[in-house]
Parts: sequence; structure tokens; C-alpha cells
Amino acid sequence: MDDESWTRDGIRVRGGGPAIGDGAGQPVLLLLHGLAANGAVWDGWRPVLRRHWPGRWLAPDLPGHGGSDPLDDYTFHRLAAGVARILDPGQRLVVLGHSLGGVLGLTLAGDKFALPIEAVVGLGVKVAWSEEELTRFAALAQRPVTWFDSRPEAAARYLRIAGLDGLLDPASPTVDAGLRSDDGRWRLALDSSAFAVGAPDMVELLAGSRAEVTLARGERDQMVSREQLTRLVPAPVTLPGLGHNAHVEDPAAVFGLLSPCLDGVERP
Repeated sequence: MDDESWTRDGIRVRGGGPAIGDGAGQPVLLLLHGLAANGAVWDGWRPVLRRHWPGRWLAPDLPGHGGSDPLDDYTFHRLAAGVARILDPGQRLVVLGHSLGGVLGLTLAGDKFALPIEAVVGLGVKVAWSEEELTRFAALAQRPVTWFDSRPEAAARYLRIAGLDGLLDPASPTVDAGLRSDDGRWRLALDSSAFAVGAPDMVELLAGSRAEVTLARGERDQMVSREQLTRLVPAPVTLPGLGHNAHVEDPAAVFGLLSPCLDGVERP
């Protein structure tokens, strides 16, 4: 199938890969973005996926992000349940999740969902939270919608809050996915209430995962340190020269984290 997008059960999805049937027996790659971003951050992955991923791929907007419907209350389970609605029962899966997306990948790999997830790669997952950080995020969740008089103003705010400033062209269609306009004014598509999701219990999530787990970070990521990851898994991966949004900076380097998932997979 050609790359396309659609909405299913209130979740906006981008996807691509072989036509259904042509990719039979091959795992679907589920790409999950981080807090305040949306599935368009994986746009730069399309050339890499066409060349190297043998099956289909899906990049949804998480609930309350981009073009997906908001939730009344944001928890990791409810966010993961929104993603689960777009998945076909019984389809083998590999999950690559950035930050919040990595937490949701681990959530989906637990017993409560019982999905056939073979591997979860968590990139840039923030695993240690201070009370000050949680208080700041709770305050962000209470902020009313801010309207801007111009798209450039709104785009600058989106890039800043999603941690993408300097990584994406503010005028690009990828940034458009994070914005909404009405009567000449602009706002972020994000439901700010999502900031109230809180801190994950990584020990519990890792213990409950039915899938193989890899935790990774960019060398320059200020959100999580190698030492913090080493307390959770024996061999976390550090990607040289990259920051928190390593998947946007260098798709090919981050795709390399999926190499073990390709072993034994039938190539098209």
C-alpha cells in the first residue's frame, strides 16, 4: 500500500508498507510519539521504512494529540487503550516508542492487553521524576487554550513545547499536524490536559512486559541518563551525538535499534 492516513475510532493514523496480504506473516511496526508531539514526527522515517522495514507500519496520533480525539482523563492505560483500538487482533507487532510512546509500548506489552508484541524499543523514556517536575507538568495540564494571531506564533509554541525547536522547519506540513486554526486564529492541536498523565512505574512495566525490551537514549539527552537506565536494564543503548528527539535528528541511526527485530523475518 502507498503511504496514507485515516481515522479509526477517534484515532488519527499514518501508515504504509506492503499491501495487506503482501506483508502476511511479517510484523507491523508501531511508531509511538512522545508527549505534546504527534505521529507526523515520523514523516522523516518514510524513506528508511520503504527501504528496510519488510512489513507494514503505523504511526498514530496519541489520544489528545494531533488529529486524535481527547480523553476525559489521561492515564497510561487509557492512552494505550486508544492505541490498541487501531490494531488488528492477532497481528504480530514491534513497537518503537519515543518518551511517552515508550511507556505506552511497555503498557501495551503487559498482560492487560495481551497483544502479540514481540519487542518494545523505548527511546528517550524519562524514568526519574522529581516532585518539582510533576508539579510543573500538573500546572501545564491546567492551562487554558492559548490562541495566536498568526501561524508562525503558534508554530513556534508547538515546536518549543514538543521539544522540536531547531529540528523541524516551522513552515513544514509536519508542523501543521500540531496546529489548529479557526477564524484566522491559531492554537495547538494538543489537549494540554495530557500533561497530567504523571510518572510511569518503570519497574512494574518492565517486570510485566511479555515482549523483549530495549531502552535507549541519545548521548545528549538531558531528560534521561545512562545511569538511570542502567538501574532498570543491564545494557541500555546510547546513540552517539543525538539528543532527546533522536528519532527526528537521525532516523537511520534510530532504526538501527530495530535490527534484532529483523532477524528471521522474511524479506519482501
